[in-house]
Amino acid sequence: MNTEAIDALIANNPKLIGSREKLEAMAPGNYCLHRSWGFGKIVGFDEAVAKIIIDFEDEDKTGHAMGVAFCVDKLEVLQANDVLVRSRTESEVIETMIKKQPADLICDILAGAKEQTMMASEIERTLARVIGPVKYKKWWTATKKELVKDPRVGAPNKKTEPYILREEPVKPEEEILEQFHATKNSKEKILLGEKLYTLSENISVIREELPEILAELTDAIKNAKSLSQANRLHGVWVRNNLARDLHEDVETLDPSSASILDSTNDYSELAAELPAQYFKRYIDLIRRSYEDKWQQMVEDLLRHSSGKFTSECINFMLEHELGDRISFCLDRWLNDQTIKGPLLFWVVKNRNSKKYSGIIDPLISPRLLSAMFYAIDYEALQNASTRRIPLADLLSDDTDLIPDLLADANVETASDLAQTLLLNQGFENLTKKSLIARFIKKYPTIQSLIAGEAAEKSEEEGLIVSQSSFDAAKHEYEELIATKIPENKEAIATAREHGDLKENSEYKMARQDQDILLSRKNELEVDLSRARVSDFTDVSSDVVGIGSIVELKEGSSGKTRRYSILGAWDSDPDNDVLSYKTPLAKQLLGKKTGEVVTTKIGGNEEDWTLLKLARWVDMK
Repeated sequence: MNTEAIDALIANNPKLIGSREKLEAMAPGNYCLHRSWGFGKIVGFDEAVAKIIIDFEDEDKTGHAMGVAFCVDKLEVLQANDVLVRSRTESEVIETMIKKQPADLICDILAGAKEQTMMASEIERTLARVIGPVKYKKWWTATKKELVKDPRVGAPNKKTEPYILREEPVKPEEEILEQFHATKNSKEKILLGEKLYTLSENISVIREELPEILAELTDAIKNAKSLSQANRLHGVWVRNNLARDLHEDVETLDPSSASILDSTNDYSELAAELPAQYFKRYIDLIRRSYEDKWQQMVEDLLRHSSGKFTSECINFMLEHELGDRISFCLDRWLNDQTIKGPLLFWVVKNRNSKKYSGIIDPLISPRLLSAMFYAIDYEALQNASTRRIPLADLLSDDTDLIPDLLADANVETASDLAQTLLLNQGFENLTKKSLIARFIKKYPTIQSLIAGEAAEKSEEEGLIVSQSSFDAAKHEYEELIATKIPENKEAIATAREHGDLKENSEYKMARQDQDILLSRKNELEVDLSRARVSDFTDVSSDVVGIGSIVELKEGSSGKTRRYSILGAWDSDPDNDVLSYKTPLAKQLLGKKTGEVVTTKIGGNEEDWTLLKLARWVDMK
């Protein structure tokens, strides 16, 4: 596009006057980037229609004509030194940089950016075009580790900060050392000390500073009140890593890792707060510090472990030839039903692993599924929020899991487990239906169990109850939730602390109580959802209904009896009140004076003649 053509465009559209420099850059041979159509090359300008001609790569559009006024805000003309342009004009050079000089490539990308700074997301967009939308990801992950050590680049400490191409190279050790001395935050000082150790392959860079670094770290570990035991242990290990390069005996430094361990009350809680890369070091510290009881301690850590720490405990025990002991513990915890959700998650997640097959294969049974249901139900009861339960999600997502665990089950065992699932608090109703379908696929007779429950529920839909009985049921439910179930949880927790659960009668009783309480809670939830409160004023005076008073003649004795037929929960035989759900009341509903009904109880039949009929509301 020559000067005359640009002048003509501006004359026709004065708004373009501020874009003259950009218009001048829209010359044939230059590369560009369009917001929608991606990377392209300008190949010409059609003066007759005032359109530039572009060959776009992304959309495979060659010779595409675009109105200048339309694309001036949407098209970025790239400089000749732009890495994206060079990937076309100097493809061999860029390919060499990708393979052998990744940090140099990033420096070149930053050099072409405004103020020589870019957010990681901006760099990634360029890399996706230069290397490929999928291929670049693994490359970028590896390159970021190199950039941390590159003196030309200021790597961000947070995701919200940019990468910066420095005017003058600065050794990253020097930059971090400056931050280390400046911060007053003990936890941050430990993390910066760890960065120094990671970066300082040649420790001579900071050798003169090491005594001061170690002194500051020791002071932070000993005196900062805000640090947890895990923070302190982490700090000791960072300090010891640096101290070893001075050939000091790190075990003589105070505090030592062993002294931190000795002052710890909860070893599992400490493990949960440690960075994952220190898990094995922590377990090995326990082994070295407690030679006489370390095995028992690691077993206890395994029992309360989760996530990566579970694998680390298992692997550590395997390395020390304790595979049989792992199997013994898992089997015992399963039998006692004291195995926790995270450990069950690890077992199920690794059930196809060859490495752990000797440990896990014997556990794949209905017993494991029962333990999973219990752990899920327990976590749901403890969890007041709507947080997801990982073990429940795994059971739902892994469609092969239930069939695998039921492979050796008989139909009675499968039916019991299906019943347990129906009462479980950790699954939504739709998820329960999906899981039950997996039971039915293997054991079709379980369908009758579900159908029976559905029929029973259907029968009970629209339960008619009095206000007083509804209030009593609601009060019982609220008392279960607020008092009895929480007290039972405490009883179970207390009983667990008494030791061996096989011989622990208090624990067994507490668990039995829990089953009763949870079953009653479920029953009340169903009943209260179906209850319809009535004052019985709409009952007829001509036929027996809910809210009738009947006078009956008993056929076998000739005696006269009088009953009030009221709501489903109102039965009070001592006061001659019958629920409309009782056998006699069911026979009487809809009958008129003079009619005879027959009941059969325990093999004995009895005839009843309806003598008189009245409305309960009229006799109150």
